[in-house]
Amino acid sequence: MSRRDRNKGAKSARPGPAAPPPASPIALYEAGLQHLGSGRLLDAQMCCEQALAVDPAHADGLALMGIIALQSGQHDHAVAWFSRAIRQNPKIDYLTSLGFTLKQMGRLDDALAVFDKAIQLKPDDAELWKHMGAVLLAANRHGQALLSYQQALTLNPGHREAAFQSGLLLQQQERHEEAVQAFTVCLTQQPSDLPSLQMRARSFRHLKRYDEYLADCQRAQTLALADPLVCNNLGDALVCLRRNDEAVAWFDRALAVRPGLVDVLHNKGFALLQVLRFEEAAAVYREILALEPGNAKAAWQLAHIELQCGDYAAGWARREARWAMPDFSPDYPRCSEPKWLGQEDIAGKTLLIEEDEGYGDNIQFARYLPMVAARGAKVILVVREPLRRLMAGIEGVSQCLAFTPDLQRPAFDMHCPIMSLPLAFGTTLASIPPASYLPPPPADRVAFWEQRLGPHHRLRVGLVWSGNPHQANDGNRSMPLATLLPLLEVEADFISLQKELRTADQALLAREGRIRDVTAELTDFADTAALMSCLDVVVTVCTSAAHLAASLGRPTWIMLPYLADWRWLRDRDDSPWYPSARLFRQDAGRRFEPVVARVRAELAAKAAGFKGTTA
Repeated sequence: MSRRDRNKGAKSARPGPAAPPPASPIALYEAGLQHLGSGRLLDAQMCCEQALAVDPAHADGLALMGIIALQSGQHDHAVAWFSRAIRQNPKIDYLTSLGFTLKQMGRLDDALAVFDKAIQLKPDDAELWKHMGAVLLAANRHGQALLSYQQALTLNPGHREAAFQSGLLLQQQERHEEAVQAFTVCLTQQPSDLPSLQMRARSFRHLKRYDEYLADCQRAQTLALADPLVCNNLGDALVCLRRNDEAVAWFDRALAVRPGLVDVLHNKGFALLQVLRFEEAAAVYREILALEPGNAKAAWQLAHIELQCGDYAAGWARREARWAMPDFSPDYPRCSEPKWLGQEDIAGKTLLIEEDEGYGDNIQFARYLPMVAARGAKVILVVREPLRRLMAGIEGVSQCLAFTPDLQRPAFDMHCPIMSLPLAFGTTLASIPPASYLPPPPADRVAFWEQRLGPHHRLRVGLVWSGNPHQANDGNRSMPLATLLPLLEVEADFISLQKELRTADQALLAREGRIRDVTAELTDFADTAALMSCLDVVVTVCTSAAHLAASLGRPTWIMLPYLADWRWLRDRDDSPWYPSARLFRQDAGRRFEPVVARVRAELAAKAAGFKGTTA
C-alpha cells in the first residue's frame, strides 16, 4: 500500500465533527417566548413541543402551550395545558392563567375555585384579589366583587383597575361619597383618565355637588372636544346650576356634532322650559316625536306645555301617553274591561274611577265625579286611605274604597283614571267645572278644631312650606321653614299644616314659639279640611294642601316657583280652577325670599282689617 493510500485510509477512519448537543428545555422555552412575543404562534408551539419532548414535565413549557392555545382560541386545550403545568408546580402565574381562561369560558365557579386557591397561596397579592373581583362581577355577585376589589385596594391603594371597578359598584349601591374617593384614586394616577372623570362627575351629580360636577365635566370636555355626550353632560351640569341659557348652547353643540340624539334633545327641551321658552321647548319635543313617534316622555312633556299654554284640547289627549311610561302609576289596575274616555254612553253602567298620580291631583279632579254620575253611571271610587273619608261624601259617589295592593274590586263595566276625566269631558279653559264639590267637613271635627285653636281674635293663617321630598320638582317648589319666618312678624295666629317635617325644620319649629303645630292630631284629609275651615287664609307652596284649601273655597295663597306646574298656566295671579286662590310667583331670580316678602305685605294688610269673631 502506498503512503498516499495509507494516509487516505487514516483520514477516512477519523471521526467527523461532533453533532450539537440537544437544546435544553429552558433554551427552547425562552425561544418560544420570543416567538410568541413577535406573534409567531406556530414557531412558539414548535419550540414548546421540542422542550416537552426533552422534558415532558417542564412546567413553564406546559404553561406556554396553554397561552398559545388560549391565543389560538382553543380554550379547552388551554385549560388542559395550564392544569398540567399546575400539577408540576402550582405557581401563581399558572393559576392566574387558568382562572382567566375559565372565566372566559363562562365556567365561573371553577374560576372562583382557582383564584381562591391562588389567594390561599399568596393572600397579599392585590392582582389576585382584583381577578377574583372580576369573576365575582361576571357572576353577578356584586357585593362580594366589591369586597374583593376593596381588598385589592387595601393591599395596593393605587390600583387603578380595582379602584375603577369599586367606584362603579359603589355607584350601583348609591354609595356616591365612597365612589368619588375610588374614582379620585384613578385620577390621581392618571389625570387624563376620561372614564374615571365621567364616572366621578356622575357621583357628584347624585350628591348634588354641582360645582364639582361642572368642573369634572369641563375637564372631560377638554379631553374630548368633539364628543357629543361629553358636551351633553356639561350642559346638564349647567342646568343643575340653573345656568340654563348656557346649557342650551352646549346641547346645541352636541347636536351639531350628532343631530337627532334624543337624550340630548330631551335635556335641551328641559333647559328651555326652565327659562320659560315654551314655544322653543315645544318645538324640541315635536322634533323628538318626529324621530320617535312612540316616545311617551316627549309626548308627556309636550302635553304639559300645551296645558300650561291653555291648549287643553291638545294637552289632555296627549297626556294619555303617560300610560306608555314604564314607571307610571304602577298600582293602577290592568283591567280587561274597556277604558272610558267620554265616547261611550255610560247610562246604567258601573264605572270604576281609580286614583291617579298625587293626592293634590286627585283632589283637583274629583270635581268631575258628580258629572260622571249625572250621565247615569254608578261610580265606584278607589283612592288611598288618607283621601277616602274626604272623597266618599262627594255627590254621585256610590262606593269609595281604600286602595290596597290586594284590593278585590267590585264588578264594573268600564274604568277611567281620575286624571283622564278632563279629557273625557272635553274640558277647555271656558268649561272648567266649579270648585265647590267637596262635602262640608265633619261638623264634630270643625267644633273640635275651633275649641282647640281658642279665641278667634286675630287672623288665623295656615302654613305649608314644603311638599313630598321625593317629588321630581320638589327642589324648586319647596322652601325651608327659615325662609318663611318673615311672615311671623305679622300680627296673626299661625298654624302649621306641614305634615312631613324635614330634619332642619323640626328643630326650628320646636324653637319657634310663634307657630302652633297641631299636625300630630290630624288624622286624614277630611280632618285637615275641618281644620282649614277654621282658618282665614292658607299660605302654601304647590302641594296637596293648596288643592284642599282652594277646593273648600278657603282663601288660598299659593307660592309658586319660576317654572310653575302646568295647572297654574302662565303669567296669572289667579286660577280658573280655584276662584279663592291667589298665585304668588317667583321672578327670574328663582328665590322664594321676594315671594315671601310680597305675601307678608298682603298678609299684614289683611290682618290689619281683621275684626275678629266671637263665639
